[in-house]
Amino acid sequence: MALRWTDVIDIAIELEEAHPDADVVNIRFTDLHKWVRELADFDDDPERSNEKILEAIQMAWLDERDD
Repeated sequence: MALRWTDVIDIAIELEEAHPDADVVNIRFTDLHKWVRELADFDDDPERSNEKILEAIQMAWLDERDD
């Protein structure tokens, strides 16, 4: 399944698996953007992301960690 920027929850799950020790609260959006693009299943235009999408991914990642 190819991930797109709108697949916020699936991206968060994959990021948690790839970076379990990351400081999600204090992550820089430049790093988050890079890590999303590096996910094996990610297949979307890097230019389509924005601060709102990255913030949604960050919040979903925090929720994933709380579960």
